[in-house]
Amino acid sequence: MVVMKQEQMKQEQMKQEQIKHIQTIQSKRLKPTTLVTAIGLSLFSICPMAAENTPSDSSDSPDTMEVIGQMYRNTATKTALEPEDTPQSISVIDQETLSERGVKSLNQTLRYSPGVTTEVRGGAVTMYDTFNIRGFDAPQSYYDGLLLQYLQGWNLQPQIDPTALEQVEVFKGPTSVLYGAMPPGGMVNMIAKSPEPAPGTQVNVATGSRRLREVSLDSTGQISDSRLAYRLIALLRKQDSQVDDSEEERQMIAPSLDWQVTDNTLINFNLYYQHDPDMGINSAMPASGMFQANANGSTSPSTFVGDKNWNHLEREFVLAGYKVNHTFNQHWSFLQNLRYMDASLKQRNTYHLASSFDESTGTLARNIYSTDENSYGLVVDNQLSGLIVTDSAMHSVLLGLDYQRLDGDSGYQEYATSDTSFYQFNLFQPNNNLLDTSTLSSVYAQKSHISIRQTGLYAQDQVQWDQLVLIAGGRFDHYESTTTTDVSSSVTVTDADHHNFSYRVGSLYAFDNGLSPYISYATSFEPSAGTNASGESFKPQKGNQIEVGLKYEDPDMDWRGTLALFRINKKDVLVADPDNTNYKIQLGEIRSQGAEVSGQWMLSDQWDIAANYTYLDMEITKDSENDLEGKTPVWVPKHRANVSANYHIHTGALAGTRLGGGIRYVGTMQIDAENTGKVPDYTLADVSIGYDLKHMSDTLTGAKLTLSATNVFNKEYYSCYNSANCWYGAERTVEMNVNYQF
Repeated sequence: MVVMKQEQMKQEQMKQEQIKHIQTIQSKRLKPTTLVTAIGLSLFSICPMAAENTPSDSSDSPDTMEVIGQMYRNTATKTALEPEDTPQSISVIDQETLSERGVKSLNQTLRYSPGVTTEVRGGAVTMYDTFNIRGFDAPQSYYDGLLLQYLQGWNLQPQIDPTALEQVEVFKGPTSVLYGAMPPGGMVNMIAKSPEPAPGTQVNVATGSRRLREVSLDSTGQISDSRLAYRLIALLRKQDSQVDDSEEERQMIAPSLDWQVTDNTLINFNLYYQHDPDMGINSAMPASGMFQANANGSTSPSTFVGDKNWNHLEREFVLAGYKVNHTFNQHWSFLQNLRYMDASLKQRNTYHLASSFDESTGTLARNIYSTDENSYGLVVDNQLSGLIVTDSAMHSVLLGLDYQRLDGDSGYQEYATSDTSFYQFNLFQPNNNLLDTSTLSSVYAQKSHISIRQTGLYAQDQVQWDQLVLIAGGRFDHYESTTTTDVSSSVTVTDADHHNFSYRVGSLYAFDNGLSPYISYATSFEPSAGTNASGESFKPQKGNQIEVGLKYEDPDMDWRGTLALFRINKKDVLVADPDNTNYKIQLGEIRSQGAEVSGQWMLSDQWDIAANYTYLDMEITKDSENDLEGKTPVWVPKHRANVSANYHIHTGALAGTRLGGGIRYVGTMQIDAENTGKVPDYTLADVSIGYDLKHMSDTLTGAKLTLSATNVFNKEYYSCYNSANCWYGAERTVEMNVNYQF
């Protein structure tokens, strides 16, 4: 027995030495990658050994993240693997960059991200996060690893204000293997600010263009000598919209609490409440008079095609959730992430059709409508992870089970007015005070109930063998949805019931000189609820991507770069119906291929610069029914390029000053699905100046001043869905921001 005990001790000692050896290699190039996640209580029975191990101090766990928190996971892998060591493209936008640029939305946050075309509905429609990644629309974003649910085909979509964010991660390519329903272009995950034990409070006040008034609070710290730490974020913002007779207003509060129940168990309770009493506009205008000449005149970024008596967009939602992170021992961990959503939206608006505009006179006949939308959702992601050491390799094994449900109701009504002057609105001499709401009568009413259920089971093995990273994973999804539509007591029911298997494989090798070539292959799956104009149900959309690339980080950390070459194929794609803007059609196949090049340089301790370029060739390769084969979808520029820089002055009279700026270029895009014309390209310039006020006086220690301007030269630029529905880009905005930290 003594000999057996000594042999067991010897084997355990050898095992620990192997772990230390691998971690020593990782410390030279790779960051810790243990998966600290879990699948939920239902799976504990299959891993009895995990529960039998004695707990260890959580501070010894190699995947504890000091910067963002113990519950942070890399978007691309749901692990602590660093982006530069992930065998696929991922971009990270940190909180400092968000503050320097003064961003107000996710759209604005993504302006300098390679492979992303943002603000595709212009600068005035701010109620959506409208962007695409590698040419594919990304209508749903993630907040702290969980889907932000929305009513497909409607308007109710929660938006997270950047004030509450620690950083934003943009993952390129399919990741259905970890998240289920996902477009093949990629996804965006917004990482929330979390409680920190070190006390700190920031108060921020801002003013600027269009009568901006904003104040925000961010406070965190440990509660007395307890095991509790809190974070409280609050925001009040009000500003005139870019268009006439509209405003944008937001009220937000986001408290969270960390409870270190034991040395190995951490629970986070989080709440996010947002009320947007006014959300600007949700309308478009014809291209004629914008970048297409019209003899009757021209429009401007402030032109409003609605009516101020029937322009109300209001949204309210609450997200309530918790995370449980439990470390069984040094190798096995558990994470459950759950969130409940309750959201509502009210809209009073107008719209027009292509046939509603008379170019010869400038008359635009508008239709009057309203929507009342409500949704209730639950999302939960359970993950179980373990570290298995074999010889010189470490296996980070992940098992996951996630589930979501969404129920929503939408009421849609159209109205007519007996006052015919409303229908004689002139685009070039706009009168936004024509509608007498007392003259309205309902001419059409529709009620819809939407129910969605999705369950996904996934597994992943991430292997680190010396300087080689291998990753493989698979996932099975079951998706069900039912849409019940009631029009004048005529009820129709549309169902979708999809089963799908998704997978991913990839590898990366980190050479000692900083070069890391990689290759990956991944598949995607998107359910397609709804029908086309003929009432036919859609098939599920499936895609795949192959990506090869090269990442570089020099030993001195002075510069890093990434080159990615990719090819994506997607079948049964939903695009705009060229014959009916209220519907979509399903195509045979779309191919997206191209290259992304990006780099960051620290030229000195004062000067840093970042640049990226995206080449995107997107084409409909199969379409037997709609005559769109060979066409390029809308909102897809072939060329995009960005460059930004910061220069910090540390000495002299200007000590404490930061000078920053950037240039954004977006190439031409197609004006419609049939490619009958082009939307012009554009180049925009932004500047940002920061100053640490402590250099002016010691009494101002902790105070900083930031002056930022976007689209400095007030360049007019545009985006289009078709020639009848176009938008102006964001006009020049100037903002002064004072931040005080204590």
